[in-house]
Amino acid sequence: MAKEKKVKKEKVKKESFFKGIREEMKKVHLASVKDTVKYSLTTIFLVLFMVGFFELIILLASWIKEMFI
Repeated sequence: MAKEKKVKKEKVKKESFFKGIREEMKKVHLASVKDTVKYSLTTIFLVLFMVGFFELIILLASWIKEMFI
C-alpha cells in the first residue's frame, strides 16, 4: 500500500473573509422611500384585485348552482 499524503485544508483567513463581506455590502442597494411606497401600493392593489376576482368566481358559481337546483 502506498502511503497517502495528508492534504491540509487551507484555512480562509478572517481578514479576507471580512474583507469579502465588506465588499459585498458595498454592492447592496437599499430601496428608497418612493420605491417602497410604490411597491407596497402595487402589492395591496394586486391582493385586492385577486380577492375581488375570486369572489366574483364564487358568486358566479353559486348563481349557476342556483339555476340548476
